[in-house]
Amino acid sequence: MRLTRQTNYAMRILMYCAANNDRLSRIPEIAAAYSVSELFLFKILQPLVENGMVETVRGRNGGVRLGRAAESISLFDVVRVTEESFAMAECFENDAAECPLVDSCALNSALREALNAFFAVLARYTIADLVAARPNVRALLGIDMLMERRAPAA
Repeated sequence: MRLTRQTNYAMRILMYCAANNDRLSRIPEIAAAYSVSELFLFKILQPLVENGMVETVRGRNGGVRLGRAAESISLFDVVRVTEESFAMAECFENDAAECPLVDSCALNSALREALNAFFAVLARYTIADLVAARPNVRALLGIDMLMERRAPAA
């Protein structure tokens, strides 16, 4: 199974927000950190906002932040809202080609078991786990550098 680019960057947006939990994150900053277009990230935000994973704050000092604790957002939650299909084979789809084995196919059963195992592993990990796994994630994403630039001179 291969996850889409949308899912990959949805997780990255959430990781950025989790690492930057002390202030609002701005899409231009996130786009710069990952070297992707702002427009692409805006498209990805929609399902995250609709499912309560991200909140948007409008206005001059607006931005985005996690809609709930990073510990409560599993990777499976993200995959579930960003992927369109989990059809690993044609027979998983509703409009599948007719097959005489469709109701008793061992391949279908094995693929479904594999998919369920994949989902179970994703459900064990949270956005907080991903951020905690790399203690220097703030530096890698340039968050600390942004904070230094915004700090008032003494």
